[in-house]
Amino acid sequence: MRFILGSGSPRRRELLAQIGVVPDAILPPDIDEDPRKAELPRPYCARLAREKALAVDAGPQDIVLCADTTVALGRRILGKPRDAGEAARFLTDLGGRRHLVITAVAVRRGETIWTRESVSAVKMKRLSDVELNAYLASGEWEGKAGGYAIQGAAGAFIPWISGSFTGIVGLPLAETAALLQAAGYPLWRQT
Repeated sequence: MRFILGSGSPRRRELLAQIGVVPDAILPPDIDEDPRKAELPRPYCARLAREKALAVDAGPQDIVLCADTTVALGRRILGKPRDAGEAARFLTDLGGRRHLVITAVAVRRGETIWTRESVSAVKMKRLSDVELNAYLASGEWEGKAGGYAIQGAAGAFIPWISGSFTGIVGLPLAETAALLQAAGYPLWRQT
């Protein structure tokens, strides 16, 4: 049995390490992440996590873990910004408002897939021009859903959350641990 992380995210590797899980292999799947017409954020996120888990090449006893994180502003899906201009629009739209951060986790072993979603509410303050431009110049927004990373400099822009901090970062540990145990992964083994 191998444990395969279907993600290239260093944040997910770091979060797994917090619960003593080190992947035997890292195989990020290549799937189409475009939302379907009229697809809502939570079903979109759950679909991507599931599709990623199915796309990873694994043996019948291997355990595959995949996840997807989406920022939802109402019914709008704010994925990873394509450029600094889009990141600026996302951050401006999020300013002064509450939004949801959804992280869906899928664990597969053989033909069985277990899934969970973590939904957290986040409030971002309105950013001044100086704050916005400095954050954009940092490049931290690149590759981040909604254009920000709460565990980085943008943490200074977030006065309030309700939900899972690790889910907002990209892998809700309580839900992930439960899924890994359901799949038979020896999570709390003695070393």
